[in-house]
Amino acid sequence: MIASWALAFAYIISVAYYLNLLGAFTVSLTTFDDPFYAKLITSAVFTVILVVGWTRGFSALERLEQASVGVKLSIIAGLLFGLGWFFVEKAALGGLITNPPTVGGWQAFALTAGLLVTVQGFETFRYLDEEYSAHIRIRSMQLAQWTATVIYMIYILLLSYVFEPSELVLEETAIIDMMSVIAPILPWLLIAAAISAQFSAAVADTGGSGGLLSELTGKRMSPRNGYTILCVAGMCLTWTMSVFEIISYASRAFAFYYALQACIAAKGAFLTDKMRLTGVAFAILGLVGFAIAVFGSAIE
Repeated sequence: MIASWALAFAYIISVAYYLNLLGAFTVSLTTFDDPFYAKLITSAVFTVILVVGWTRGFSALERLEQASVGVKLSIIAGLLFGLGWFFVEKAALGGLITNPPTVGGWQAFALTAGLLVTVQGFETFRYLDEEYSAHIRIRSMQLAQWTATVIYMIYILLLSYVFEPSELVLEETAIIDMMSVIAPILPWLLIAAAISAQFSAAVADTGGSGGLLSELTGKRMSPRNGYTILCVAGMCLTWTMSVFEIISYASRAFAFYYALQACIAAKGAFLTDKMRLTGVAFAILGLVGFAIAVFGSAIE
């Protein structure tokens, strides 16, 4: 029960994180590139999600997500192709860059822990039991994790050897300036991809949170009321915190949730014959999760 409430809290923060990034990317190449206008965009999207979710329910939210995911995956494929071509050209000219690590030990662990939120979200399907069977939800989680893993690893591998650290500026939309070196059209495609990616992630977590809050309250709260709580709280976070602060809190919240889940899994393993070694592994993962929640450091 505690783990589920922790996840509900994490959902609120993560949706605020997604939509604040959406707002930042939307205004990034315009004359309105200012945090105030980005927050206005974020608030407007929160309102759209709330209105659609309240009046049309989960199915309408899902249709919005499906459209944005299709756009996102198409642009990601183009980005990886362009980045791969750029990588091969630099390799042929002997121009690949080896960037030695600038931090190590505990500081490196803390920074890595702070990035946890970038690889979460697959648990969303767990709370859509009213719409999909257990088999479909399990398969969707597995497919999503493998797809995301392949994309992340290819992207990081290619990116790490073609840019000097001194060329990077730490801000939400830094990737846009980096990709303009590869092809002039990529920044615009990335903005479209970022908007669709953050929107689809926000819609997915909104749908998951509605189902989760309904489940936690024994169906006394409808998913629509859950959408309302999430959107109102998300707008409050938008206007009181920076994007980096929201990311930091989101990472800690999900780390705490995963740690609780690992502890639950460890308890179940210890109570099962021949699974005590597995229980130890889960317990270690739980400790790592709690350490991330407490000591994780924002990459900023």
